[in-house]
Amino acid sequence: MTLGGPQQGAAVLLLHGFPQNATMWDAVSPALHAEGLRTIAPDQRGYSPGARPPEVEAYARSECVADAVAILDALGLERVHVVGHDWGAVVGWGLAAWYPERVRTLTALSVPHPRALAHALLTSLDQLRRSRYILFFRRAGRAEDALLDDDARRLRRMLADSGLDAAAVDRYVAPMRAPGALTAALNWYRAMSFFDRDRGIGEVGVPTTYVWSDADVAIGRAAAHRCAHEVTGEYRFVELPGVTHWMADQAPEAVADAVLSRVLAAPDR
Repeated sequence: MTLGGPQQGAAVLLLHGFPQNATMWDAVSPALHAEGLRTIAPDQRGYSPGARPPEVEAYARSECVADAVAILDALGLERVHVVGHDWGAVVGWGLAAWYPERVRTLTALSVPHPRALAHALLTSLDQLRRSRYILFFRRAGRAEDALLDDDARRLRRMLADSGLDAAAVDRYVAPMRAPGALTAALNWYRAMSFFDRDRGIGEVGVPTTYVWSDADVAIGRAAAHRCAHEVTGEYRFVELPGVTHWMADQAPEAVADAVLSRVLAAPDR
């Protein structure tokens, strides 16, 4: 877990997604610290050798959200601002829906509310095509073999082709080559329900910003715009033109601005 910023500052929980880790926030955090905010960036379940259960069901949304609550409890934090990207955004949506008393604000990056994505999968052929990779990721054993073969060539290409530079690719791929690491990361997909039938994430009432980038190959416009229907609290939609899925690496200033606009507007920050 990476901690930064002034100890007495308002706390911001930063949650990464696949196949990244806490270092994805390295270019975003300094701007938050400069505004007096304290950041907490853990490696989520499966991404840390000390928290890598083997069972697929251990990666259900409820378990991953419970991890975030446990981090807050361990640090003695009653309420925090939550920022999540990709699967980290899904955890953020779950936190805000199930534990709103622990969440001051939510900034979700790339992945919209799960019900918005489920709606798009049912109504948008474009989104259905964009999400086909999930079927591949859910193929236990075969996905690992394909992604890690030949010095993780396909995993590296997946990241590089969507805009990450060589240093970032190495930073994210190297941990995935440890025994069991990629399987644990892919188990998030294998434990998911496409249509949110596990423990459904309901409407979110906390102040929320959703940030979408129009060059994201995984999330199309239909899902992005549907997100507003699932938030009853004060809501902002931020679009980053020309940015891919890896927005914290490619546009850290824009991401930091979106987070700060949300956090600094909170009356009780």
